[in-house]
Amino acid sequence: MLLSNKAHIWPDGVGRTVLAETDSTMTEAARVAASCAFPQWILAHRQSAGHGRRGRAWSMPKGNFAATLLLFPNEAPEIVALRSFVAALALHEALVTVSGRPESFALKWPNDVLLNGGKVAGILLERGKGHLSIGIGVNLIDAPTRAEVEEGAVAPVSLLSETGVSVPPEEFLDVLAPVYARWEAQFTTYGFAPIRTAWLEHAAKLGELIRARTVTEEHHGTFETVDAFGNLVLKTAKGTLSIPAAEVYF
Repeated sequence: MLLSNKAHIWPDGVGRTVLAETDSTMTEAARVAASCAFPQWILAHRQSAGHGRRGRAWSMPKGNFAATLLLFPNEAPEIVALRSFVAALALHEALVTVSGRPESFALKWPNDVLLNGGKVAGILLERGKGHLSIGIGVNLIDAPTRAEVEEGAVAPVSLLSETGVSVPPEEFLDVLAPVYARWEAQFTTYGFAPIRTAWLEHAAKLGELIRARTVTEEHHGTFETVDAFGNLVLKTAKGTLSIPAAEVYF
């Protein structure tokens, strides 16, 4: 699938680095952060040591998307962390744009994008000294097998297998970068409230029973909302809980 260059103009003041291979784009972002004076996207066609949340390995078959956006925000840590929702909205919009299937995608708290109920993309935020790295992985062409993911986790899927759409990583970046810039501008101008509202419009399993596993315990309840701080709000038999960090299972 070829996308019109006229439809997606690269954002002003944002760099673009494309690597044939690296250990991980997150690690590369940390390496260049001290010498970089402006935001930039770093894309790699191959990663030898990609990782996801909690250090889990991130499988990257050839043709999939692995990129990190390096930013230099100056807000409080709790505000900076809300960019996971900004990234999720941008990723959702980019995937809808390239596939033309808005009804097929949903957002899974805290940082995944689902396609027909399967995980097609993930987001990882890492803070460094004076910088933020937003790592994004998308199964454009292929997806890990069930054996490669945690038991009970959402099954991985690829954009190609579910929609028949084939998009090269660099073309996908050319769609994602300006979309992210637009959502970032909304976030920095108007705060989290409109981001929260937009995210909830695409939330998976909202109003349904889910389970949330923290480091120390597991909670079962109804997914009521995401609050003004980005926490998962779960209505349980013991009352309403506000959970800042957890793994969610359906």
